[in-house]
Amino acid sequence: MSNPYLSQIERGLRQPSAKILKDIAKALRISAETLYVKAGILDEETDDADLVVAILRDPHLTERQKQVLVDIYASFRAGGRAASGESTDGG
Repeated sequence: MSNPYLSQIERGLRQPSAKILKDIAKALRISAETLYVKAGILDEETDDADLVVAILRDPHLTERQKQVLVDIYASFRAGGRAASGESTDGG
């Protein structure tokens, strides 16, 4: 992965694929789930992390399908929190 590409991810100009996020997590020596939490894509709740892990480990899905599923799930979770009046900033 090139430095300019990584910079674009950091600045929010590009959305990395599930594979790229997995590679970044590996380079940082953290789990992909932890990276998703740190990136604000996923809440720290265990059930959420378990679902994302299951999606990322599914050998029958392409990397793009995995990313789309995780993104949809995260957007539904955020929408559900907003509808119930919960904070979406973790507090």
